[in-house]
Amino acid sequence: MSTNSVVKTLSAVLVAGVLLGGCSNLNTQEQRALSGGALGAGVGAAAGVLTGGSIFAGSVIGGAAGAAIGAFTSENEVKVNP
Repeated sequence: MSTNSVVKTLSAVLVAGVLLGGCSNLNTQEQRALSGGALGAGVGAAAGVLTGGSIFAGSVIGGAAGAAIGAFTSENEVKVNP
């Protein structure tokens, strides 16, 4: 493994750690928006691959839609246990 590759990998790990550290004090609505956006981005990217479209466009559109749905749902609508 080259030195340049090691530096890039460590930089990515550090940036990811800093970004995830900002998620520790989220309220439930923000948590739903974040998880909805992540799930939507994954589904959008998969749809982009399966349809032969752009993976990037699919993930952006899916992420935005998932985040909006997660943010606008109420806590009572998403409870699994009564």
